[in-house]
Amino acid sequence: MNHGTALDCSVLILNRYYMAVRVVNVRRAVTLLYRGCAEVITIEESQYSNYDFDNWCEVSQIFALEKQPGEDYLQAVNFEIQVPRIVRLTRYDKLPQSSVRFNRKNLFARDNHQCQYCGQTRPMSQLSLDHVVPRSLGGHTTWENIVCSCMKCNSKKGGRTPNQAGMALLSKPVKPRSNPGMTIPMDDPRYESWKTFIQEPQAATPA
Repeated sequence: MNHGTALDCSVLILNRYYMAVRVVNVRRAVTLLYRGCAEVITIEESQYSNYDFDNWCEVSQIFALEKQPGEDYLQAVNFEIQVPRIVRLTRYDKLPQSSVRFNRKNLFARDNHQCQYCGQTRPMSQLSLDHVVPRSLGGHTTWENIVCSCMKCNSKKGGRTPNQAGMALLSKPVKPRSNPGMTIPMDDPRYESWKTFIQEPQAATPA
């Protein structure tokens, strides 16, 4: 399965107390490492290993001699650096948010960037948000009444309910119990180590 380039990878961020707080891209994670704000965390046989930037560069050169499936590398000037899967912020002690913010990013993440009418997965620029029950019919702007929709399906549905438009929802929209942007990509074994810190996403409830 093609998972894109190394720069397309995601990195799980932990606070000082080893609690998951967010997911960032590789560029951001490497910047934090280089600035000394974070360290790489690896897990082998239930044991944690911690590496600062210089140490991670050194072990990356060793790992690169015999690359393993599921590993990604960035090309530096004279060597390769392995893409970390988990980094820990050494001076950040804030706890994860107890409630999930209601915003576009989290709505798209909850629905896995998948149109809830036709099932197609698209980039955010090609998606919109649809009120299941239109506001003109009394629908509210809530987790339970907004779904991810492609432009075509949104236009087709218009100001009607799914029943009126003859368009069935793939799953019932609900408020997520945890940050939807901080979930384990189920089809990508590269993020297996995340399971130590976050729960696997629950199956969506059929509509």
